[in-house]
Amino acid sequence: MEIARNRYLQRLVERQGNGLVKAVTGIRRCGKSYLLLKLFHRHLIESGVDERHIVEVALDDRANKRLRNPDALLAFLRPRISQDGQPTYVILDEVQMVDEFEDVLNSLLHVDGADVYVSGSNSEFLSSDIVSRFRGRSDEVRVRPLSFAEFMSAYDGPADEGWDEYVMHGGMPLSLSYQRA
Repeated sequence: MEIARNRYLQRLVERQGNGLVKAVTGIRRCGKSYLLLKLFHRHLIESGVDERHIVEVALDDRANKRLRNPDALLAFLRPRISQDGQPTYVILDEVQMVDEFEDVLNSLLHVDGADVYVSGSNSEFLSSDIVSRFRGRSDEVRVRPLSFAEFMSAYDGPADEGWDEYVMHGGMPLSLSYQRA
């Protein structure tokens, strides 16, 4: 099952190459990671971007625990950013798990060829303090739970039952996988 999030995907596409950190924010489980790691990734590939120019790190994955150290993350990323004149899309999912992530993002802004996209959902990442510190260096795309139209695009059943499910679960994407009685 795939849910198109065209409104948010278009916002990311419009911000490509703008020299800012694209910060995808929103409540937990609303689809931020899916937007970046599936939909945006596919868009890049379909637009002709070579896989070597896409670097993705899911920081909530235990396999990437060592990359939660800011110096280790930068050491991992820098050699993967192409110097061939084509942008390298750096996608960091759940960036708030990195100690001193603000320093990492500021450092990446100084790397030629890096086009940086991050997601985060905890209170520290969303705080107005973070927004203030990155004013002028970031561009926020706030993702919300599914609209009813988005929900129904993936709901298998009549609209009135879909409405009941939507109201019950608040448009969270995972609710579409729940068993219906």
